[in-house]
Amino acid sequence: MYNLLVTARDGAWDKGFYEFDKSRFLEYTNEDIASALKELSSSHIENLKTYPCLFAYEGEDSDVRIGYLKSIKERGRNLLIEFEFKENINSIPFKDINPIAPLLDIRSWEMNRTHWAVKDEDLFERLRTEGILETEEPSIKTKQGRPAAEKSKNPKVTTVQGFIAKVLSSKERNGNEVFYRGHSNKKKYKLEPSLFRRDGEGNYLYKDNEHVLYRELLVSNSIDFQSDVYTLDSLVRMQHYSLPTRLLDITSNPLIALYFACKSARGDEGEVITFSLRRKDVKYFDSDVASCIANLARLPQIEKGAINFDEEGFNEQSPVKRLLHFIREEKPFFEAAILPDDLRKIICVKGKQSNDRISSQSGAFLLFGLDAVFDEEGTPEIKVSRITVSNKAAILEELDLLNINESTVFPYIENSAKYVADKFKFNKSIQPIANALAD
Repeated sequence: MYNLLVTARDGAWDKGFYEFDKSRFLEYTNEDIASALKELSSSHIENLKTYPCLFAYEGEDSDVRIGYLKSIKERGRNLLIEFEFKENINSIPFKDINPIAPLLDIRSWEMNRTHWAVKDEDLFERLRTEGILETEEPSIKTKQGRPAAEKSKNPKVTTVQGFIAKVLSSKERNGNEVFYRGHSNKKKYKLEPSLFRRDGEGNYLYKDNEHVLYRELLVSNSIDFQSDVYTLDSLVRMQHYSLPTRLLDITSNPLIALYFACKSARGDEGEVITFSLRRKDVKYFDSDVASCIANLARLPQIEKGAINFDEEGFNEQSPVKRLLHFIREEKPFFEAAILPDDLRKIICVKGKQSNDRISSQSGAFLLFGLDAVFDEEGTPEIKVSRITVSNKAAILEELDLLNINESTVFPYIENSAKYVADKFKFNKSIQPIANALAD
């Protein structure tokens, strides 16, 4: 295992410390490792400090250094690292490493993006085998195991009754708005929208083509979107049709979240996540901040990446001006005064109940700003707690008695037909019911 740290900032590795945006942490990292590190616990931090590090600059013309991390601290949306180089190892031209890049799991174009990856390769062994490095390192620094997910300390339920008792005993309300989300596999899924999901090797599946996805669906199904006033309205509708967007579904009905936690992956433990936030922090479909974030979907990735959040004349930048143009299409009197931090927020928003599915699921959304990462343990604005769910098949039967099933959660005739067909499919236990109905 080793850390690969890449930056575009000249001279950054000369200072002994550096700040990464959390959104760049674990890019180009295999999914199983990224999932294990989604909650950056103290034990994970200590483990990362034992992995050797390759400190590199963007491009393939500069030298790289080898060292170790001394500390890792979370600072808001950033990760502050302190580090030191190995004094007995000189800098290495990247052109010497490039021929064995695949052996080190350094992927195509990876050296053209600032990020922090964790690689499942033995850095020193690979470099020694190729004759790039002769120095021997103590085995304690080179043979560390893969990171493992932390053992859950969350309460566990096996019945609907037990779940309701946990929800009702929670003190999260107390003047707050509370929402829920169900995950069928608590180890696999993270609190991220479908747009930000990656493949098994850690590569983004859709993010770089967000603006294309948005336009293509509008082109092919324009009639369905004619009634939408705001870009957020369109994103909600696209989410409904399963297009990857920067929206994450949440619900005000805990039983709906429990249903989704049990609906699939019957052999894996699921979880219901609770989100608690102040009522004044909940936005609505016509929110200015929601318009700013939602319209990022229309901006090409190259322009989103060119936005400089530290520049004084923020709203004078070309990409920001184009974003303002999109916003003014739905809000003609919007002033040219976007707050930089607003574009990187994660906000809770209530969209229009524009279809039966949103209504039946008591739907709301978390809307993710540019490169936004939701801390799995919660944020200063949104408190998070979790309930582990097992015994899924029995819970689904109990939910059915409460009229929470595929037919009511997905209120379309094809889903109702499937639910009825499955419910009354021939077997010995329900044959008397069928006979009684015939009478």
